[in-house]
Amino acid sequence: MLINCVAYKEGRRLADVAMSNIASYIHQPDCFVWIALKDAEPAELEKMQAEFNLHELAVEDAQHGHQRPKIEEYGNSLFVVVHTVELTNGELNVGELAIFVQESYVLSVRNRSSQDFLAVRERCESEPHLLKQGAAFVCYALMDAVVDRYFPVLNIIETELDLIEEQIFSEGAQRANIERLYQLKRKATVLKHAVTPLMEALLKLFGGRVPPICINTQEYFRDVYDHLYRINTAIDAIRDTINTAIQVNLSMVTIEESEVNKRLAAWAAIFAVATAFVGIWGMNFEHMPELKWKYGYPASLGFVALLCGYLYYRFKKSGWL
Repeated sequence: MLINCVAYKEGRRLADVAMSNIASYIHQPDCFVWIALKDAEPAELEKMQAEFNLHELAVEDAQHGHQRPKIEEYGNSLFVVVHTVELTNGELNVGELAIFVQESYVLSVRNRSSQDFLAVRERCESEPHLLKQGAAFVCYALMDAVVDRYFPVLNIIETELDLIEEQIFSEGAQRANIERLYQLKRKATVLKHAVTPLMEALLKLFGGRVPPICINTQEYFRDVYDHLYRINTAIDAIRDTINTAIQVNLSMVTIEESEVNKRLAAWAAIFAVATAFVGIWGMNFEHMPELKWKYGYPASLGFVALLCGYLYYRFKKSGWL
């Protein structure tokens, strides 16, 4: 689905362009066309491929999706894939933004994402002195917008982790905490899969040998890389904290189990002593002095109760009961 198609010249908006009229603008000097598609149909991509002579492999990747974040060169054009990450009903939804870039055009194809980039277009149009740098600046602005939207997701993950950490030592909450920690770890992993490959790919766009189209925008792409580096570092710290929290929870479970075992062992010892004496006095031998004694029965019960009471006192004092 076509979102918009606009022509720009020397950093300023010329006009909204009909798809059939794109060719008349892309051949003008210092002019480029910015087309935005959402969940594009194969026919739309085929039309764009014929219009801009897009490489068939790049078009195939944009059409089928589920690509790893990457930046590839095809002649004098770039093909960029970035993951959009948004939180929906507590779950992370991962979409894709494919960007085709050449001096005369920028084609963005958004798939499986509700995030729009109208604000990015408004930002670029409000800074004509920057937009004058051409299609590469638009590519930077789109990537920068995607990366900036990682920060709120990261903040939500950090907030959830803080809440779980506050409940780690709450009695009886260990199982629920472990489940929440694993869910949180999965979210951090999803975000890391979006960040790390893109960070590695961005190294192609600044410093050393860079595509000619990006010569004048290297510092902007380096800024995006710095943001990704910060996010990646924070994700690594979160994952380490989650692993530590999981180990602490497992230790708490072990401690609780040992406390239960100690209580069971203490009560077992008390009843074992009572059982031993009652078992001895319950044997039906003929010559047992206690059997003929008038106070033998209450004395034996009193002795067993006294001994069990003493054991209970000792276990209680040692913290086993």
